[in-house]
Amino acid sequence: MSRSLSVTAKPEHYTLLISILAAEAFLVLFQAYLVAPLIPALSESLNAPVSALGLLIPAYTIPYGLSTLIYGPLSDRVGRKPILLALFGLQALSCLLIPLCSSVTALIAIRIMSGLATGGIIPVSVSLIGDIFPYQKRGKYIGLLFGAMAGGISFGASMGIFFNPILGWRNEFMIAGTISLAVFIVALINHHQFPVFLPKPRISTKVIVRNGYHLLSSGKGSRLYLYIFLNGLFHSGVFSWLGYYFKIRYGLADQGIGLALLGYGIPGMLLGVTIGKLADSHGRQKILPWGLMTGAIAVLVLSFNISVWYAAIAVTLLSLGYDMTQPLFAGMVTSVGKEETRGLAVALSACVLFLGYGAGAYIFQQLLTQGLKTSFSAFAAFEFFLGLIALKLLKNYS
Repeated sequence: MSRSLSVTAKPEHYTLLISILAAEAFLVLFQAYLVAPLIPALSESLNAPVSALGLLIPAYTIPYGLSTLIYGPLSDRVGRKPILLALFGLQALSCLLIPLCSSVTALIAIRIMSGLATGGIIPVSVSLIGDIFPYQKRGKYIGLLFGAMAGGISFGASMGIFFNPILGWRNEFMIAGTISLAVFIVALINHHQFPVFLPKPRISTKVIVRNGYHLLSSGKGSRLYLYIFLNGLFHSGVFSWLGYYFKIRYGLADQGIGLALLGYGIPGMLLGVTIGKLADSHGRQKILPWGLMTGAIAVLVLSFNISVWYAAIAVTLLSLGYDMTQPLFAGMVTSVGKEETRGLAVALSACVLFLGYGAGAYIFQQLLTQGLKTSFSAFAAFEFFLGLIALKLLKNYS
């Protein structure tokens, strides 16, 4: 093997390491999802139009996605540990700088930096799990990682805006940054927990580009990466504007929006490991289409004139649709291509996912000129169609 030889080690040997990775995954998604529901509040705080604040989403997701193309191959070359430790520190720094912003321009600039700083944490963590555990046992640990991410999404989306009137968004980011700094220090102290990396010959940029092209153009790879992009487009487009949806349709204030979004991420926290085990046992291709259609049904429900309670349930169902798809896609990606290109394969998946996130937020914003009902209906139909054709296109995956 080109990296750690410890894939046969007992899982309990990596309990602390997996806990650190999960904590960082939680924090990355917490600060990422903290922003979207706060757009109306940020608009008032910074005295800027909502349309200008909408740029905060692609300002983070696009640099995040592009930066993964650097971190993934680099981790294949120099090892996972130095990349992860450096990014843990940058994640804390970028979060601590946000409270200092006094204008939309400054906030967008820091969000770009934050996207670049956090872009490698999750894909390199997934690659590390792929190094440690065989394919048949990865689902549980990837599910745990994505469960932590779901928790970050849930608390970032709901509690962030809920506590905004009490703490203020600046203090929220300061608290998140301080916790991130603490996790970084714990990781530094326990750096020996990371598997030993065995150096390998330097790979030229030309070879990396060729490997990337092969991953993207292969039959299974092309379909898988396309689905990751389109699924990310769907979920980001809808989620980025849920805070706006609850404010406009139901007239909710910050704390009301926070409570309405509380269910987003809960299914992943409770069921992430279970879904991962089911995927390992029965095959990811049997679960994915139903996850796509579950998300579509949830968004279709939001397009109707329903009570706020039913809308909150639909948000939870939307989260379940995400938990039944993206973690499973991540597991599939770890087996695409050769072992020595695993970091690149996972990096490409993160890249296309976050490019989808940025595109989805922008496309939904443009559709909003036609009204919320039209926007939700269009996105629901799109995702449901993806689910139907996934029954055939993904049937040969495992």
